Amino acid sequence: MFNIEEELKKLPGRPGVYIMHDERDDIIYVGKAISLKNRVRQYFQSSRNKSVKIQQMVERISRFEYIVTDSELEALVLECNLIKEHRPKYNTMLKDDKSYPFIKVTLGEEYPRVLFARRMKKDKSRYFGPYTSAGAVKDTIELMKKLYKLRWCNRNLPRDIGKERPCLYYHIGQCNAPCQGKITKEEYRKSVDEALEFLNGNHGPVLAMLEKKMNEASENMEFEQAIEYRDLIQSVNQIAQRQKITNGDGEDKDVLAMAVDGGDAVMQVFFIRDGKMIGREHFYLRVAPHDTKAAILSSFVKQYYGGTPFVPRELMLETDIEDHEVVEEWLSKKRGQKVHLHVPKKGTKEKLVEMAKENAAIVLRQDRERIKREEGRTIGAVHEIEKLLDIECATRMEAFDISNISGFESVGSMIVYEKGKPKRNDYRKFKIKTVQGPDDYASMEEVLTRRFQHGLEERKELDEKGMSYEMGSFSRFPDLIMMDGGRGQVNIALKVLDKLGISIPVCGMVKDDFHRTRGIYFHNVELPIDTHSEAFRLVTRIQDEAHRFAIEYHRSLRSAQQVHSILDDISGIGPTRRKALMRTFKSLEAVRDASLEELEHAPSMNARSARQVYDFFHAPKEAKIES
Repeated sequence: MFNIEEELKKLPGRPGVYIMHDERDDIIYVGKAISLKNRVRQYFQSSRNKSVKIQQMVERISRFEYIVTDSELEALVLECNLIKEHRPKYNTMLKDDKSYPFIKVTLGEEYPRVLFARRMKKDKSRYFGPYTSAGAVKDTIELMKKLYKLRWCNRNLPRDIGKERPCLYYHIGQCNAPCQGKITKEEYRKSVDEALEFLNGNHGPVLAMLEKKMNEASENMEFEQAIEYRDLIQSVNQIAQRQKITNGDGEDKDVLAMAVDGGDAVMQVFFIRDGKMIGREHFYLRVAPHDTKAAILSSFVKQYYGGTPFVPRELMLETDIEDHEVVEEWLSKKRGQKVHLHVPKKGTKEKLVEMAKENAAIVLRQDRERIKREEGRTIGAVHEIEKLLDIECATRMEAFDISNISGFESVGSMIVYEKGKPKRNDYRKFKIKTVQGPDDYASMEEVLTRRFQHGLEERKELDEKGMSYEMGSFSRFPDLIMMDGGRGQVNIALKVLDKLGISIPVCGMVKDDFHRTRGIYFHNVELPIDTHSEAFRLVTRIQDEAHRFAIEYHRSLRSAQQVHSILDDISGIGPTRRKALMRTFKSLEAVRDASLEELEHAPSMNARSARQVYDFFHAPKEAKIES
């Protein structure tokens, strides 16, 4: 049980982001703080100055978590990323993506330019930022024009060299006029390299030069000019604030680091998608005293990515693992593209790993007591179930459920609990393929057959390669199967297992007339459970979770079908652009509300297709979205 008062006492006085969850564990608010200790406490203090919105939000908080950062700037950018990713109910949602600008160096051009940019794109340019002050970015670009005399125009060089007169910037000494061939390509590139060095953080020479000029202007009583130099120094200092929460390469990465203390360990995983850190998850591990960090990390990588359906392009690790090449090859096959395991030694990536390590240490240090209570609630409940059913082991339990509405789009869900806790990376969804109409028994038979046939095939492949079953996504079989229902569903499961030659205990989770968990059906007998026991609470959580996961998948299929039917009506929008629009804007309402410019910048879109989408939703007498 999360004790808010106790957890408030553990908050560090460090900058970071705090994340509020409701009783369903949904994220309802994300905020940043210079001091997490001071800011988060304010929400739970009695005060008449709280708005109605904040009061309602606080009443719904079931627990909170936080991510410690190295600066307020990093906290601000991470807050922005998390809000856009999770769209919490009580956060004010921005309609656009224009909060934090970038500096863009167009390295894909033979004569690169330094530009102001609102978005990162997957092009050959290099991006710096995001920065919190658009004014500081513009001032810095203006300064760089004067310092490095790079071109500002959009002429196509070298094709257009000599075709037009040089622009005003050449005449005022802010451009070396590559458009007239007045500087060689090699000399121009040298200036670009110096500009990149400045943007990479070598600001000392520039700041020293500006400070010298400011002092000279002041001594000469040229105060207006001195103020200009002072403002430029402030802009450079703002640009100098480096942050690692957003990365210019636009790649998908996971960052893994751990904290170990005796037999307890916490593994922290930061998720970076499209170059932006969008979240984290931590995992509690029980380790042997002699286990090295490399061995713990290797074991975790195999278990975690063996079960997760998505593998990023790069894993940034705290330390290297012994079977580096084998794991890298396995992950590459799983992803379908090359995956790199990398141990950063310097720069932003190394600092990001250090930040993950620090957060892991905080979780381990402050959550030790809660971990022990959690073990009683989870592992203790598992032992109670083992004793009730008289089986040796129920460490891994899989539960199955079917969802449909009058047979429409029947789906099956498989959820996994390990040591009494949900293992969401191992959850699986099944769209029913062979059954027509609302036949739950036949649908369940199909789901179980597919699940275990796939597992047997995967086991055979791993055996041939001499690899552990931990390396597969279906090859790990449960110690106990839990069916949502009584005798009928249990017999279906036993029939499938017998047909495939698999021996696994199967029990049914029986509900009463009020749709509440009543008992467990096992070996043709319904076993009553003490409703006040941890075993009963665990069975109830598993049954509810299986049902929720199936319903959620079914709802997403219905929603997707409705969305596709509307977007398919737009001329020129095929499957590729339709998927790109939904990936970018997340919902049909967001596509409808997007500006023409935002639609043009979406992947796979061009000016013509963007205009077709925009006109479809905004032209008179066109189709409307039903609420």
